[in-house]
Amino acid sequence: MRNVPIPTREEDFTADPAELFFDLSFVFAFSRLVFHLVHDPTFEGFGEFVLLFTLIWIAWSNFTWSANAVAGNSRFVRAVFMLATAISLPMAASLAAPFGDASIVFAGTVSAILTMPMLTSGALLTDERSVRSSNHRYLLFTLAAIVLLLVGGLSSGAWQIGLWICSVAVLVFNTVDAGSNDWLVRPGHFAERHGLIVIIALGEVLVAIGAPVVEALSDGNQLDGSLVLALTASGLLAGLLWWSYFDRPLPALERRHAELSDPNDSARFARDVYTYNHYFIVGAILVAAAALEEIMLHPTDPLPNAFRWMLFTGISMYLLGVALSVFRAFSALAVERLAAVAALAVLIALAVSLDGVWLLILVDVLLLVVLAVEHYRVEVVRRVPAVSPKPSTPQ
Repeated sequence: MRNVPIPTREEDFTADPAELFFDLSFVFAFSRLVFHLVHDPTFEGFGEFVLLFTLIWIAWSNFTWSANAVAGNSRFVRAVFMLATAISLPMAASLAAPFGDASIVFAGTVSAILTMPMLTSGALLTDERSVRSSNHRYLLFTLAAIVLLLVGGLSSGAWQIGLWICSVAVLVFNTVDAGSNDWLVRPGHFAERHGLIVIIALGEVLVAIGAPVVEALSDGNQLDGSLVLALTASGLLAGLLWWSYFDRPLPALERRHAELSDPNDSARFARDVYTYNHYFIVGAILVAAAALEEIMLHPTDPLPNAFRWMLFTGISMYLLGVALSVFRAFSALAVERLAAVAALAVLIALAVSLDGVWLLILVDVLLLVVLAVEHYRVEVVRRVPAVSPKPSTPQ
């Protein structure tokens, strides 16, 4: 390998392939969370989903912040990502019984993934004294949350839930407290990393709609017209969600972030827009995926009440998460998207007896109209020059 030259391993501003490899392991975790929602479509099941996803999201976010501050293409950082990827597999598998036999496995693996990026930053940020101080403070609160998480993993019932909720509260407080400290932030890297995790979540939508179809075909059922229509409508929904995020909002957010000259403002922007708002965006995709899986299983039956509102919750949270990011960045209201949430609520409330496949088609039409109207208002109307009235001709 001595005759195989590679570029100088200097600090870059793009995501390293090791980071994408790490993200791919979360496909397994996301699929288990969707499975949890599909098989426990109750308020209790949804609450458990929120708790588990929050812990996983903060662990993933810690790695994003760490890789943003240090050279992501160094062999040491890549080795850390490889180890974290290996650890994430038992973490995802433990989601089959996170409040039972596998609770300590889940708590232990999440704790390891929470700790590794902080230790990595502490070891490599040798020249940034204020950033190292911020990292040490963040690590102390993270360790306190890990203690609660591990003790909860050894407990059961209400004690376990309570301790894990306290752990989440400490982790969330830690992110709020970190907003007043110094951090190294690369806007391009943040945009790319969060765009990638949105892609991973949208990929789970495709898995969710495909898995029940494969299972049905394996049982000897046919791929009839209603199922083909449901598959097409689900694929269109995933495409519309992709378009509503990647066409305008993501590049606009990245550009706005790059315009911030004050490091503290840049760090708070990254926290609010990416760590906070993308929590809702990615989580919303998983909730919608659970509803889509139910539609694939029974396309010609009315969608059960719990799954109808999962469909509403997922799509509306997605739209609101993007709209909130736009407002945080530009103080601008995404009017059409807010209107779409209201229209979707009416549609879901009235579609009690509507077959799942037709409800999905109506949702597609609604999103398509919203994006078309938004495009026309932003790209066409604003570019039409105002026509000044002609001066009157004196008689």
